[in-house]
Amino acid sequence: MQFLDDSLLPENQQPLVIQVAPYGPQFLPGDSDDIPVTMEEQVQKAVDCWNAGATVLHVHVREADGKGSKRLSMFNEMLARLREAVPKMVLQVGGSISFAPEGDGAQAKWLNDDTRHMLAELDPRPDQVTIAINTNQMNICELLSADDVDGTSLANPALQAAYREMWIPSGPVFVEEHLRRLQAAGIQPHFMLGDVGQLETVERLVRRGAYTGPLVLNWVAIGGGADGPNPYNMMEFVRRVPAGAVLTIESLMRHVLPLNTMAIAMGLHVRVGIEDNLWARKGERMTSVRQVEQMVGIARQLHREIAGGAEARAIYRIGEHYATADETLAKLGYGPNRRPGELGMPLRLAA
Repeated sequence: MQFLDDSLLPENQQPLVIQVAPYGPQFLPGDSDDIPVTMEEQVQKAVDCWNAGATVLHVHVREADGKGSKRLSMFNEMLARLREAVPKMVLQVGGSISFAPEGDGAQAKWLNDDTRHMLAELDPRPDQVTIAINTNQMNICELLSADDVDGTSLANPALQAAYREMWIPSGPVFVEEHLRRLQAAGIQPHFMLGDVGQLETVERLVRRGAYTGPLVLNWVAIGGGADGPNPYNMMEFVRRVPAGAVLTIESLMRHVLPLNTMAIAMGLHVRVGIEDNLWARKGERMTSVRQVEQMVGIARQLHREIAGGAEARAIYRIGEHYATADETLAKLGYGPNRRPGELGMPLRLAA
C-alpha cells in the first residue's frame, strides 16, 4: 500500500469498517458470560454489535446445546433472521465450517471438500465467506499464555493439545474450486492471510484468472503458522498489499488492541470480538460489544469517521466482479501481466 504525505490525516482516510466476531466457536458456553447460545441470543448479539458501531458480522452458529452447528439448515435460519434483524450489516460466514449431512446421522469430515464447498449453497446467501490460502498449521495456543485462557476450556491440557495440532487444509485444488463456486453464487471471498507468502499465492490466482473480484482481506497475526503480532510483520504485510485492496488487521487476545490502534491511525480497518480476544487489561474480561465501542472511541479520538452499513458495502465493493485477469489487476493496483515478447518490468502506461 502507498502512503502519501497526507495519508495519516483522517479527512483523507476511508471511514473505519469494524468487523466483529462475537460467537467464539472455539469456546464453550461456560467459558464466558458473553457467549450467545440460543438462536434469539445469537441474533440479539448481532443487533447489539451493530448498535455499538460494527458493520461487518463474522457469523458462526451454535446448536441449542451450545455446540457449534454443522447443519446447513441452522446457518440458513441464522442468516435469514440476521437479514431481518440487521439488514444493513455485511454478513460474513466463517469458512472453516464443513457441513454434516442431515437426517442420516453422518458426521462431517474436515477434509471432505464437498461438505466445505456447501458454503456456496447457503440460502439466503451471505455477503462474504472467509477463505484461507495454503494448507498450514493453525496453532493458536502458541501465543496463548496461562492468563489468556484462565477460566476457559482452553486451559484444559487435553483440549489445548488438540488445538495445538490443528491444521487448515487449503490446497490449490480446493481453493480454485471454492473460489469458482463462491463467485458463481455471487458471494464475495474474504481472504484470511497469515503472511506475505499467502498474499503472493492470492496474487498468482488473480494473475491466472482464478479470481476476478475485489481483494478484501485480513492480516491474521495469531502465530502458530501465521505471522506473530510483531509491528515489523504488520508493516511488511501492509507494504506488500496492493493499493486497491481493503485490509483489516486481526490478532489474538491482548495483542488486538495495540495492533488495531495502529491500524486505525494508518487508515486500515479492524476486527474485534470474543472469537479473538476475551480481555481488556490483564485479568479483566471484555465483551464483544465493549470491544466495538472501544474501537469507535479510539477512532473518534483520531477524528476518523465510522463507516455505516452502506459505506462498508461500498468500501468492500460487495457485489462487484471483474471480467478478466487484466481488469482485476488494474482494479487492485497490481502491475499488469507480461505480454508476449515484453522485456523488463511491465508497467501500466497512462492512456
